[in-house]
Amino acid sequence: MNAGQIAAFSQGFALSAGLIVAIGAQNVFVLTQGARSHRPWLVATVCTACDALLITTGVGGVGGLIAGSPALAGALGLAGAAFLAVYGLRALRGAMAGECMTADVQGDAPDARAIVLTTLGVSLLNPHALLDTIVLIGGLSGRLPHDARPAFGVGAACASASWFFSLSLGGRLLAPLLRRPAAWRALDALVCLVMWGLAVGVGRDALTSLAALVG
Repeated sequence: MNAGQIAAFSQGFALSAGLIVAIGAQNVFVLTQGARSHRPWLVATVCTACDALLITTGVGGVGGLIAGSPALAGALGLAGAAFLAVYGLRALRGAMAGECMTADVQGDAPDARAIVLTTLGVSLLNPHALLDTIVLIGGLSGRLPHDARPAFGVGAACASASWFFSLSLGGRLLAPLLRRPAAWRALDALVCLVMWGLAVGVGRDALTSLAALVG
């Protein structure tokens, strides 16, 4: 990869990593199955495949559509920057509140079919995941050069894979840590910094694009 593609990969990885660690139904399910040792490889693989599919749809579809309209790319870039700023504020509030993730590690192991269907449900029927992958990641990829968008998408997918496999396969080790408010304070604070840093970069690029159109 050239320097531009490496930068795009890093941006995609950082954006996806910041979005995916939020406490939600999917993460709680993955952590719970990992803590129970209920087919953690299968759960992580299905979640990773679903995210890769959604990210590809966003980068290849929404990203390509936006790239064809500089004005739309600039406007959505500003909207994305605002979303990232608000997301960072939400993470900051979470850090101050000391939220934590809870997971019940008791229960009998369901069969593989039930696990796959549940994993598909929390991955593909999750409005938050659809917004993050297709709309936000796909939309922000449209501001990049054509040859850099695939690297951006791969970076985002790699962040998802890293998180899901760590959370699922290390569930028994991670569960006690993720129940601690202090751990989530530190994680939320890091997410806040990443989101605000991305918001500044995205907003600056969007304003530059819009200024060039007006000029």
